[in-house]
Amino acid sequence: MKNIFKSIVIAASVIAFSNSSFAQATATASASANIITPITISKTVDMNFGNVAVSATLSGTAVLAPAGTRTTGGGGGVTLPATNGTVSAASFTVSGQASYTYAITLPSSCTITDGASNSMTVNAFTSSLGSTGTLSSGGTQTLNVGATLNVAAGQASGSYTNATGVPVTVNYN
Repeated sequence: MKNIFKSIVIAASVIAFSNSSFAQATATASASANIITPITISKTVDMNFGNVAVSATLSGTAVLAPAGTRTTGGGGGVTLPATNGTVSAASFTVSGQASYTYAITLPSSCTITDGASNSMTVNAFTSSLGSTGTLSSGGTQTLNVGATLNVAAGQASGSYTNATGVPVTVNYN
């Protein structure tokens, strides 16, 4: 009986102490992060189609390229007088982390009004960089934006603007 008791005690001791031979193992990993410069965009020049002449009977368009040049299109009801007025594509400075790429989102359209009941639609926005840009080694890039002005036949004369602006969005890729 002593042998059985000894055997039970030894077996219980082996089982109790065997857990320590299968004890947990622990390893550690470090955590890190690299905070990059936030991307920003600031307007440097407003979009201006300049002086546009309209037909009393035909509609048309004035197309402003990102390079700041204008052409006409549409129904033939728009001409560009020799006295251009102020013509400029919208221009923005994009800043952020050097050499990073970013996506450009342009609006689908906006409405400009003469402050009364007359309005025109601006659409077909285009960017000098396409749909993506790459920041320089200094972390900046110039982005120019053009668009198409849709002019109705007999459009009322006046100075047209929009109160909400033309939103251009940039996001890191």
